[in-house]
Amino acid sequence: MPQPPFKRILLKLSGEVLMGEGGLSIDPAVTARVADEIAHAKGMGFDLCIVVGGGNIFRGMAGAARGMERATGDYMGMLATIMNALAVQNALEQIGVETRVQSAISMPSIAEPFIRRRAMRHLEKGRVVIFAAGVGSPFFTTDTGAALRAAEMNCDALFKGTSVDGVYDADPKLVPGAKRYETVTFSKVLSDNLRVMDASAVALCRDNNIPIVVFNIREQGNLAQVLAGSGTATIVQNEGE
Repeated sequence: MPQPPFKRILLKLSGEVLMGEGGLSIDPAVTARVADEIAHAKGMGFDLCIVVGGGNIFRGMAGAARGMERATGDYMGMLATIMNALAVQNALEQIGVETRVQSAISMPSIAEPFIRRRAMRHLEKGRVVIFAAGVGSPFFTTDTGAALRAAEMNCDALFKGTSVDGVYDADPKLVPGAKRYETVTFSKVLSDNLRVMDASAVALCRDNNIPIVVFNIREQGNLAQVLAGSGTATIVQNEGE
């Protein structure tokens, strides 16, 4: 993978990344491994902010499909992201990485409110900032929240940690001959519905010229390798970049 000049990145993790083999929604051992990956990347000199999904605990759309009101389900999903953010914060601070959680839903006893200037100051001081509760409103995914925060924090790229090593032209788990892209344009992702992130998140990154780097976070050491330009990943970017 070519090494782009990234300095400040937003790392988007799915909630499922924190799950273990034993069925735990948040597995402390798995969360500690993810924290080690983040700490290693931080030690390489990158500014890091993080968004964690809540799918390991609750998905608003899944609740809506079972008859729950969509807005209520989405608010429950936002609360799940706060639980995940606190778990990652705890794991990072146990290994000496200063971390702050900022929530789009006000709950001052456990997290700071999202204040852009304060978040910027945390990054300037070398802290990791975890953004929780999405955008604070229903009907928006954590993908969209991640793209929005990446734009607000002037990030050079949005790194999407998944269970596959990039973007394919078909689901590699179902189609053995699926082709992996080294680079692909935002336009192709949207026109071919390649399912990198939801369409509004992809469009937001496109409009703000924020590349999306898709890589396998489950492979130990892969985050640092991709940041160094030596790992396997796909870069989604504007044409001509």
